[in-house]
Parts: sequence; structure tokens; C-alpha cells
Amino acid sequence: MRFSSLMTILGFLFLYIPIIILIIFSFNSSSILTVWQDFSFKWYEKLWQDEEIIAAFFTSIKIASLSATGSVVIGTLAALALQRISHFKGRSIFSMLFPIPLVVPEVVAGFSISLIFLTLNKIIGIPHQFGMETVVIAHMVIGVTYVVLMVQAKLAELDPSFEEAALDLGATPIKVFFLITMPLIAPALISGWLLCFTISLDDLIIASFTSGAGVTTLPMLIYSRIRFGVSPVINALATIIILMVLFITIIALSTTLIKKDKSNNA
Repeated sequence: MRFSSLMTILGFLFLYIPIIILIIFSFNSSSILTVWQDFSFKWYEKLWQDEEIIAAFFTSIKIASLSATGSVVIGTLAALALQRISHFKGRSIFSMLFPIPLVVPEVVAGFSISLIFLTLNKIIGIPHQFGMETVVIAHMVIGVTYVVLMVQAKLAELDPSFEEAALDLGATPIKVFFLITMPLIAPALISGWLLCFTISLDDLIIASFTSGAGVTTLPMLIYSRIRFGVSPVINALATIIILMVLFITIIALSTTLIKKDKSNNA
């Protein structure tokens, strides 16, 4: 066996063996994580009855959906300005500034955003307090960067003659965007939304800085609980999340393969 193949196998084992162990022990009836007792759905039943986890899950889904949608809208407009408006004087400056949130540590980003909210509260009284809205805005700050880069790259690949032809035929710029540009950049919009949704759903640090009383996301709840010891309920929750991601991935791959087969047959 070649050295590269051996290292690849070891790398996959290093990544996936802990996940497999986590899934197996989520069906363990014992409350001690490292001791196997009997096969049971006990912890899944307790997870279903845990109102705190369920509430945190739906809070995270709501925040992730709102922040991803807002990031796509703002990021698409920004990408259009940078790529399609030739007389935009601040193009070079904004092109340099947009990637910065990607390299700034999350601790610095979360602390900076919280300071901005506190300053705005003293100056104009908004936001009144930290809550779900501040978390959504904070996640949008990060998400917009990803969307701008993805949409701008897609726009750079498009032939502007399609849009120019539609404008010459009398279509308004808004109509050209929704009928011509938007369908062509739809893959970038969908990818950007899914990426922003995933980043928001997984975030712990920025949400900790910008959330207020009564707003607890799922990562924040999990972190607060494992500080006092890992509960098998968390294993059950992690297993459900892994299976959901696996299911969505299989659907996405199957759809892609079906489309490739249809295009090859055509």
C-alpha cells in the first residue's frame, strides 16, 4: 500500500470513527457514556421531551433562515454593484474590504459587533436590547461576505451580452435582473444561502456576544450543558443532526447525478 493511500485511510478513520462511536452510544441505555449496557431508545425519548433543546433548535433554525435570506439579498445587490456598475467609484475599496470578515477571528468579530450595538443604543436608542434581531444582524455581517464572493464570481463568468440585448429590446433593469440575470446566477444564490444557513446554525461565539436574555441557540445550549458533563441526550441530538445532514447530502448528490445523466443522454 502506498504511503499516500495509507495516510488517506488513517485520515478518514480519524475523522469518522468518533462520529460512529457517538452514534452507537446514543443507543446505549446506560447514563455512563463509556460503558455499554443495553440497546435502547431511552435518550431519544428524553430528547423529545426536553422542551429546552426543542426551543433552542427552532430558535437556531429561525435565526439561520433569516440571516441567510438577508445575506443573500444584500450580498447579491453588493455583488451586482461591484461587478456590473462600471462607474461605481468605491469598487476597489469595497472589493478589498469585503473579504476581511473571513480572516478576522470570531472572538474579535463578535466583540466588535457587540460594541457597535452598544454604541448605537447610546446614540439612537436602537437596538433597545440584545436579542434575536442582533444575532441575525451579526450573522448577516459574516454571511454577506460569502454571498458577495460567490455571486461576484458567477457574474464574472456570465456573458453580459444577454443582459444588454434585453435592455436594447426595451426591458427595464429590474426586469432584466429577475428574468435574465437571476436564473443564471441561481446556483450561486442557492449555494450562498445554504452556506450562510449552515454557518449561522453552527455559530457559537458570535451568538454568545450578541444574544440577550431569553435567546439561546442550539450550540449555546449544548456548550452550556457539556461544561457540566456530556449527557447521552446530546449524543442522541448529534446523531439526529448527522443523519439529517447525511440525508440531505444524499438527495443533493442523487439530484446532481440524475441531471448529469439526462444531459449526457440528451
